[in-house]
Amino acid sequence: MPDTDQLQKGQPPLWRAALFGLCPECGTPGLFEGAANFRERCPTCGFDSGRYNVGDGPAAFLTLIIGALLIVAALLLDAALAPPLWVHVILWVPLTVAAVIYGLRIAKGALLASEHQRDAAEGRVEKPDD
Repeated sequence: MPDTDQLQKGQPPLWRAALFGLCPECGTPGLFEGAANFRERCPTCGFDSGRYNVGDGPAAFLTLIIGALLIVAALLLDAALAPPLWVHVILWVPLTVAAVIYGLRIAKGALLASEHQRDAAEGRVEKPDD
């Protein structure tokens, strides 16, 4: 696993690339276009994000974790203060949407940066010479 010292010049560490949506090649902001979609290419260095298969792998896992945490928080709030239902609606719906979208950006950014730093590619089977 590469340390910060082993990264090429300009490449941000994994945590910084994920947290701030930085290009894993040059470190400039703007990895995402829209809520959680990658840009086709980095406007600064031309990094091609389509080369890596990040997909929506983190989506289900992340949604389940965030959902569980927010349900616990909602139950604790209800037990402590017993607010009316409309308070729960205006509090938890936007918080859930924001947490899932920002969490997806972090998870997908981390996965893309990790694949780039390790030069990940599809596996290939070499056929033996006959």
